[in-house]
Amino acid sequence: MQETVWWKRGVIYQIYPRSFQDSNADGIGDLDGIRRRLDHLVWLGVDAVWISPVYPSPMADFGYDVADYCDIDPNFGNLEHFRALITEIHERGLKLIMDFVPNHSSDQHAWFKESRSSRDNPKRDWYIWRDAAPGGGPPNNWVSNFGGSAWQWDEATGQYYYHAFLREQPDLNWRNREVCEAMHDVLRFWLDLGVDGFRVDVIWHLMKDEQFRDNPPNPAYVDGRPEIESLLQIHSTDQPDVHDVIARMRHVLDGYKDRVLIGEVYLPIDRLVTYYGRELAGAHLPFNFQLLQTAWHAGRIAELIDEYEGSIPDGGWPNWVLGNHDQPRVAARVGEDQARVAAMLLLTLRGTPTLYYGDEIGIGRVAIPAHAVQDPWEKNEPGLGIGRDPQRTPMQWDASAKAGFTEGTPWLPLSEDHRTRNVAVQASDPTSMLTLTRALIMLRRRSPALSIGAYALLNAKGDVLAYERRCGHDRYMIVLNLGGKEELWNLPENVTGEIVLSTTLGGADQDVADEIRLRPDEGIVIQCHR
Repeated sequence: MQETVWWKRGVIYQIYPRSFQDSNADGIGDLDGIRRRLDHLVWLGVDAVWISPVYPSPMADFGYDVADYCDIDPNFGNLEHFRALITEIHERGLKLIMDFVPNHSSDQHAWFKESRSSRDNPKRDWYIWRDAAPGGGPPNNWVSNFGGSAWQWDEATGQYYYHAFLREQPDLNWRNREVCEAMHDVLRFWLDLGVDGFRVDVIWHLMKDEQFRDNPPNPAYVDGRPEIESLLQIHSTDQPDVHDVIARMRHVLDGYKDRVLIGEVYLPIDRLVTYYGRELAGAHLPFNFQLLQTAWHAGRIAELIDEYEGSIPDGGWPNWVLGNHDQPRVAARVGEDQARVAAMLLLTLRGTPTLYYGDEIGIGRVAIPAHAVQDPWEKNEPGLGIGRDPQRTPMQWDASAKAGFTEGTPWLPLSEDHRTRNVAVQASDPTSMLTLTRALIMLRRRSPALSIGAYALLNAKGDVLAYERRCGHDRYMIVLNLGGKEELWNLPENVTGEIVLSTTLGGADQDVADEIRLRPDEGIVIQCHR
């Protein structure tokens, strides 16, 4: 694969559509709202837009419970709105990546209604049905990711069905070839409309142990953590034959030009990299979430990068993620000052970066009053602090009362500082997080070293992480102070350069030849002299 392919060189921008822009004053973002804000994405410099699910849905899990895979939910518009959006996205030189949710459907999907209608219905085997355990009760000990048993009793047909998430989200049976073919037809439907790729939800869940053996207890489980962590999911996820399923999906995409298949994979690195598939016939980009989960420490991050770089199969392409709709925002995890350093890390590492909407303006943790909680996981396991609402709040566009997101009542609260933390204010501020993010993307775009170049660790001592990116004569060094005190760092021997960007947006165009004094919470990019 040429290194110039768009999904290798580009920056992906994730939009949670309920929260990006409302166009009809109902307080919920929609497709026309996204279309109206495309100028922001072009100005920011991103290359592709990934949109979380917009399919028809009862919204038990806000779109991840799909009732029809080949249509648009009225909350977001209709297929004509989608066609208008993809046309304008392509006219602006951007790509569109759709969320694909093949592990489970809604219990309101026509397929599941047929499946549960009787044991001898032709679609009975499209879902996972099992008899009760001897003596009664669920077939095994598998736990739902949202708490409680993963098995739901169906009184009418006298069996349990499996749901890895909510009971309203029954899992499809990917061992049934008809299910595979139906889902491949879904992919072709959207590909024929011009979609440039898919992010596949919980791709490592698709196949389950054929014998449905109990999962073993997790010896490291701590009380007060989500119930799903009480077991090691060695039989309910990450089965060897999942790679055959993914290879067949990839084959569908390979029938179209320059499409990308991205897989959501929350697994350790040694398992994550298997999702590139045999002979790289799996996901082009198995999402790498390691930075979401590791300690914010220079040495640990350096070890993580080296482990990941050393594990990627020959010909595989790395990728990095710092935020998404399921994880606390980066500014909430590491603080406002270090969020700037994190942005420099994300946008200068080797591989494709994914930027989550709102992170470009540094939205942190937004307080969600009890009466405003929407997330079903938080409702199922209250008090654990696992709610995902804080990272799904509306985008903040301007200093108006509702931040330019809606003329109605926003479906989730805005941050308390939305009148100062918004796109309009930060776009005119030369020191803002938005200005920094745009500068990083623009630097990456014009530099072969930063977009496709090699990576080499230079230093990870104390709070300083430093690495080099190089492509031919194009050479940069990135030096990041992950701590809150001043640090000194020495350039390698016989190297001189110029600081072209600092997270403080000061000190640029400064020649350096020996010792560099890093301010607290500062990252710099040095362009090396030839």
